[in-house]
Amino acid sequence: MASNQKNDWIRKAGADQTRASFPELFFDLVFVFALIQLAHKLASDFSATAAVEAVLLILAVWWVWIHTTWVTNLLDTEKEPVRLLLFGLMFAGVLLAIALPEAFGDQGLVFAAIYSSMQICRSVFTLYAFRHADRRSFLTFLRITIWMLLSSAFWLAGGLMELEGRLVLWTIALLVEYASPALRYYVPFLGRSPDETLDVSGAHMAERSALFVIICLGETILTTGRNATEHMTDDMTFAVFCSAFLSTGFMWWIYFHHGQEKAASKAEATSRPETVALNLFTYGHLPVVAGIILTAVGEDFSLSHAEEPSSLKHALAMLGGPALFLAGNIWIKAVATRQFPVSHIAGLVLLAVAILIVPVAPNYIVQAVATAVLLIVALWEYLALRRVSASTA
Repeated sequence: MASNQKNDWIRKAGADQTRASFPELFFDLVFVFALIQLAHKLASDFSATAAVEAVLLILAVWWVWIHTTWVTNLLDTEKEPVRLLLFGLMFAGVLLAIALPEAFGDQGLVFAAIYSSMQICRSVFTLYAFRHADRRSFLTFLRITIWMLLSSAFWLAGGLMELEGRLVLWTIALLVEYASPALRYYVPFLGRSPDETLDVSGAHMAERSALFVIICLGETILTTGRNATEHMTDDMTFAVFCSAFLSTGFMWWIYFHHGQEKAASKAEATSRPETVALNLFTYGHLPVVAGIILTAVGEDFSLSHAEEPSSLKHALAMLGGPALFLAGNIWIKAVATRQFPVSHIAGLVLLAVAILIVPVAPNYIVQAVATAVLLIVALWEYLALRRVSASTA
């Protein structure tokens, strides 16, 4: 009985424990706000400096979400202490999203302090949860906590610096965090974490990542709808809105029709769930999420300045967003199936060629071309999969 009590916060094996729980879905709502803040920040100022800042912020938001997902994969979110952890992280996440637009302005130290506290407190909580449950998992989270403390020093120091110093120190902080899993959280005297230490549920990770993609696509629709409302008196607005909406639908199809199912199957069937989850979800889904956010910014540009001549800045969002999204899907599908989807590679080529029309085309044409490329990719893959299915039937 005492042993069971000690392991009380750990997620148990079972079908009901592979599904995303209501507390997790509630936690995800915070990130709708954070993503809206990010998209609005980029759309209002898409200079080179603002783009670099946005990249760092996207990396930070993704990292706090994916690390929390790993923790809720291991812990039982139906237990009150774990729920309280999620509610605390929710509150901190709202404050983080509020500070996000001015993270490189007056709110730098506030943003850094909230971000660091979320990462450290969650890691310490999980460390405590595993104190009697599993020695190897406990040591892994001890290493993770040490790495989080190291990165937090750069976050907090950057929050005290002016813009240039902040960019440098926060870049170092993110490099520390993103490199740590690849280095197996190496710590002097403790060594590296052994492979496959954590009892990861691949099905749960796949579902959580898919739900986050849904959140990002939903944010895109919200942003598009809000901007369409503001410009609906313009002649081109309805056509551009339809194009933007279709883009979102095609992205949903490209990700969910084949890739998400294969990723879930790979994560569930593999004998190395921790390694596969790291490649498929921690790293593999980042370009997908970033691509959707950038696409939302591009759709904002096309709605706000539909008939204006396009520019490289606008095209970077309108064409670069779908390109980043396709690149992420190539990564996921290559890991899941060990095959590179030719349709996606062709889509990247078409988007690269589409840059040639930027000097002579208005924004709505560039947006329409991006939508057409996503349609081609979705249709190409659908027909290719049908042929494969028919030949093996």
